[in-house]
Amino acid sequence: MVRAAERPARTSVWLEGKAPRSGTRGGGQPSGLDRDRITAATVRLLDAEGLARFSMRRLAAELNVTAMSVYWYVDTKDDLLELALDAVYRELAPPEPQPADDWRGRLRELATGYRALLVRHPWVSTLVGNFLNIGPHSRAFSLRVQDMMRTTGLPRHGQMGALSAVFQFVYGFGTIEGHFIQRCASAGMSQDEYFRQAMSSIREQPQFARDFENAAEMMEARGGDTVEEMRERDFAFALETLIAGIEAMVARSRTPETPGTPEAPGTPGTP
Repeated sequence: MVRAAERPARTSVWLEGKAPRSGTRGGGQPSGLDRDRITAATVRLLDAEGLARFSMRRLAAELNVTAMSVYWYVDTKDDLLELALDAVYRELAPPEPQPADDWRGRLRELATGYRALLVRHPWVSTLVGNFLNIGPHSRAFSLRVQDMMRTTGLPRHGQMGALSAVFQFVYGFGTIEGHFIQRCASAGMSQDEYFRQAMSSIREQPQFARDFENAAEMMEARGGDTVEEMRERDFAFALETLIAGIEAMVARSRTPETPGTPEAPGTPGTP
């Protein structure tokens, strides 16, 4: 008997030779059922009910078929979740054509699109950390991001770090935003109603008074009459801060060394 520790680690549905299957299997399979239809139904269920409630049995009921019918097209629930994850990346259409040197505009479009994806599909943020994300639509988005980063003027050794700074920020921002919207919906309240109730509850607790006052001052200075307005201002300012940081690092990389500074090993003039 093979112990769990000796089992090969699961990699990806895209790496395990699990080609799409179609057609029927000896009769009895429902006509019109295929992997694309199953994946689309999975996305709808995940959007409507969330990852925790999703099951193959629930999906089969949605499709009006048996669970075994679904397993003819996908081997496991994980395979199906990975297919659903890649499917939503299709929504991230290429940015509008822009001048080749306008990396700032391209970055803003890519970051804004990714944020919107995470908000529309709150379950995505959990799955992103569980799969390799190497499906065709995910790869296409990743390649667009990498291509944009290459045009910034950053040295090659800093491009992945800058990419991480921007898109891990967007991932965190979009994840929190999506979950907050879900929480408000579950409570049957608008975002503004939920926010006002939460702030009122905190204000009434003496132990939180000082911290709340400091936060309130920052929020008032930031401005915005609604939660959405405040959020948009925060996202825009944070993204512009990151862009300014990239610009600063590009400028630093182009600044000549100060005269008299010892040359680094391997530079011209060294043995």
